[in-house]
Amino acid sequence: METTIEPSLLSGVILAPASKSSMQRACAAALLRAGETVIRHPGYSNDDKAALGVIRDLGARVSEMADGSLLVSSNGVSASAGLEVNCGESGLGLRMFAPIIGLSDKVIRVRGEGSLLKRPMDFFDEIFPQLGIRVVSNGGKLPLEIQGPLQPKDIEIDGSLSSQFLTGLLFAFAAAGAQGAAIRVRDLKSKPYIDLTLQVMKHFGWEVENRDYKEFLFAADRLAGQREYTVEGDWSGGAFLLVAGAVAGPISVRGLDEWSTQADKAILQALCDCGASVEIRETEMVIGPAAVGRAEIGRAPKSEGRGRSDGEGRSRSDGEGRQRSDKGLKAFSFNATDCPDLFPPLVALAAYCKGVTTISGVSRLAHKESNRGLTLQEEFGKMGVAIELDGDVMRVQGGGVIRGARVHSRHDHRIAMACAVAALKAGGPVTIEVAEAIDKSYPDFYRDLQRLGANVNIEL
Repeated sequence: METTIEPSLLSGVILAPASKSSMQRACAAALLRAGETVIRHPGYSNDDKAALGVIRDLGARVSEMADGSLLVSSNGVSASAGLEVNCGESGLGLRMFAPIIGLSDKVIRVRGEGSLLKRPMDFFDEIFPQLGIRVVSNGGKLPLEIQGPLQPKDIEIDGSLSSQFLTGLLFAFAAAGAQGAAIRVRDLKSKPYIDLTLQVMKHFGWEVENRDYKEFLFAADRLAGQREYTVEGDWSGGAFLLVAGAVAGPISVRGLDEWSTQADKAILQALCDCGASVEIRETEMVIGPAAVGRAEIGRAPKSEGRGRSDGEGRSRSDGEGRQRSDKGLKAFSFNATDCPDLFPPLVALAAYCKGVTTISGVSRLAHKESNRGLTLQEEFGKMGVAIELDGDVMRVQGGGVIRGARVHSRHDHRIAMACAVAALKAGGPVTIEVAEAIDKSYPDFYRDLQRLGANVNIEL
């Protein structure tokens, strides 16, 4: 599929997609908690569908309710011998569900698709035998063959590559009744994602003591956990909408919780630092290009208006007290070590910021759907944006004219969305090849841009 985005101005109100990080964790919890669980505001990205497929294969029954919520009925992990599960292209799905699969004493084969086949999984070979789990990998890569049952004990793991494996171990240890056992972690990255894991676990009744992200201890099981969970709005996908508003808005984005533990909420700080207009209201965030004076993250007083209808059922920001400035956005510095998924939207933002923006944490990008550091450099280079990679630092030369061009998603959902956002104020149309890559996390992304007024031509 090819998608062409013409230079466009945006306005209106849009609802952020459901968080696949929140959704997949809810699926894991619903599988492990015997009984019925209602998941509200579920996601339907490819990664979400893969997670639902895994819990079905492991014994859960999933049905859709009249209001669109999902009802999950489960007796815990219940697998038949010779079972094969498919994690799709979800790195979180594989790393989280593998320890959970290890709760079963049956031989279970785990496979995946696309870029997931190339990602290293050596930590399974290192850690699983210590827990009594037999594992056979393909030279540290998929497919895997796993046979438990997991026997909780004190272990130490390296958290520098990904926090996702720790998420799986936390769920599996809790479900196995690991009271008194400890997981010790060296050099943990992406700590906010562990905050989200612990938040979901607590919601479902598991108590885990977090000792400064270096040691996790398991308390007695609290069986009175809630059996209804509402999936959060997605800050990872929402970041692209917010950047789009800063580049070509203003727009209003609903469904994002400013108190969320999601790591990608940090996009708000980057938007503030570059001088974008950021206003947090009770039910929405209003994001636009630079305002006069220093941009601030602030709340609108309750007496202020909430926007006027444009006559087509969409709200248009009235910009009360916010005169436009022609100074534009300015370069900023940002540490993305704990939120590497923000690199693509940050690069799209930096392309429109005058000066050199520095983003650190490049080492976290090598094993994503593509090698994102190199991919961003090459694809944005086609649009005339110079990107320098220097060790763990990326430098983006912004403020020039973005050229219309033909770019390629590299089968990476976040690269496709970053190119689409960058196209909104380009000097000509930008065509994205393999544009359907967005289905992995945000299937409605192009349609949402259209709803905001962007000229988007989708060729199937």
